Amino acid sequence: MKTLKEIPCGETVTVTKLTGEGPVKRRIMDMGITKGVKVFVRKMAPLGDPVEVTVRGYELSLRKADAEMILVE
Repeated sequence: MKTLKEIPCGETVTVTKLTGEGPVKRRIMDMGITKGVKVFVRKMAPLGDPVEVTVRGYELSLRKADAEMILVE
C-alpha cells in the first residue's frame, strides 16, 4: 500500500485508510480527506514539501508528514 506522499503528480488515487493519532487525524478528516474519497495530486514543491492536492473540488496543501499518514490505492 502506498502513501499520498509517494504518488506522482497528475495521478488520482482513492484514500483507503488514515493513520496517525487524535488531533492530527481529526484535522486531516476535517479537511475532507476521509476513507473512499478521490484525491488528485496537482503538484509537489521542489523539495517535496508541501504537496498540493485537489479533494472534493477544492485545492489543499499538505505537509509531507501529513501526506505520509494517508494510505491510498
